[in-house]
Amino acid sequence: MTARLTTHDLSSALRVGVARLSRRLRAEKADDELSDTQTSALAFVVREGPRTIGQLSEHERVTPPSMNRTVNHLEAAGYIRRTPDPDDGRKVVVEVTDAGRALVTETRRRRDAWLHKRLRTLTPEQRATLAEAATILRELADS
Repeated sequence: MTARLTTHDLSSALRVGVARLSRRLRAEKADDELSDTQTSALAFVVREGPRTIGQLSEHERVTPPSMNRTVNHLEAAGYIRRTPDPDDGRKVVVEVTDAGRALVTETRRRRDAWLHKRLRTLTPEQRATLAEAATILRELADS
């Protein structure tokens, strides 16, 4: 690809490249029985701390009933537990267990190892370009 790409061509190329990389990284997880949504929700609770079903469903952009099914599966697997919300007894808070935290840590380790191995095959110039692109991609994602 060259700098002469049109904005339309660039958007298509980025969409395809980011989607393929994302799918490949998602394949590197410590529990192959979990769906991508289950893995993502668990990682969110590890990163952000205890959350309600509503907060999780909002973050994952799914309905609360759908998130409740996700949480049921994670709870049955021993990765999270539900506790009463200290501020509102009608709600529950989802907390990570030690097993859930270990699973997320191992998944992150596997994903980082896979990517690190591939990055080592690139030239220093290519890695510098990707470092700049990573900053730009984060900005795009946060806009």
